[in-house]
Amino acid sequence: MRLAKSGNGQDVLVGIDGSWFRLREIGGYEDVTRIGDLVGDPRFDDLEAQVRRRAAGSGAAGSGGIGVDLSDAATVADTDAGIWGAGLNYRRHSEDLETEQPGRGPGSYLRPASCLIGNGGTIQLPTQSERVTAEAELGLVIGTRCKDVPRDKWRSVVAGVTAVLDMTAEDAIRRNPRYIPWAKGFDTFCSIGPALVTLDEFPDDRLDGVRIATVRNGETIAEATPRDMKYDLGYLVEYFTMGRTLAPGTVICTGTPGAVPIAPGDTVRATVEGVGTLTHPVG
Repeated sequence: MRLAKSGNGQDVLVGIDGSWFRLREIGGYEDVTRIGDLVGDPRFDDLEAQVRRRAAGSGAAGSGGIGVDLSDAATVADTDAGIWGAGLNYRRHSEDLETEQPGRGPGSYLRPASCLIGNGGTIQLPTQSERVTAEAELGLVIGTRCKDVPRDKWRSVVAGVTAVLDMTAEDAIRRNPRYIPWAKGFDTFCSIGPALVTLDEFPDDRLDGVRIATVRNGETIAEATPRDMKYDLGYLVEYFTMGRTLAPGTVICTGTPGAVPIAPGDTVRATVEGVGTLTHPVG
């Protein structure tokens, strides 16, 4: 099952086998507009069956749901969502920054939701940086309020996966790594979506092989899979829930295979195989 938001962010959309429906038209969900509220709802596990019944009925009537274009979809992250990030989780990215990978857990940061941008929106380069990079990542979306999750139980608290395009004022973190939250917090510096794909569609062996690519102007700059991570997905969930509570809808950005400098006039994409593609012009 897939979840997305309409371009204006007002409607949650639910997709099954290529057919899409407005969540508010499904009984019991008329007032649900936040992804976190939906995935954290005890009824969420039954939603797919409801949508499949609706799709079957619509098909018989000659309609397969509504037309959906995700090229301008709003971010799947709620406006108050926690957005955690794992830094230097791929060797290639540590080489980009000419530094060593951390030895006792990934680099980490918490960024403001004010930096979010919808798919297709223009990335605005801040005057405070002379070198901004873009980085594709796989995102995990938390589905259950959780704390101190054991590494081998990570799937029990994750609702699904999504694509992330993460921007960084790289010159700032080269001056001082402690500037990471500042360097990632500019407006338009994070895109999450265009859809959330529920975790049941990705058994461990399939998810480990999903290709994540950073693409600039049609050229793939960096590409890897979760198998190439230093700290695997279970480790990351355990790490980010240690001693702290994560709410449904929280996003964990799991690290990038590699970053690429961007400039006005560029088009940059984050592609996560089987999940979706984020595409953004640079202003």
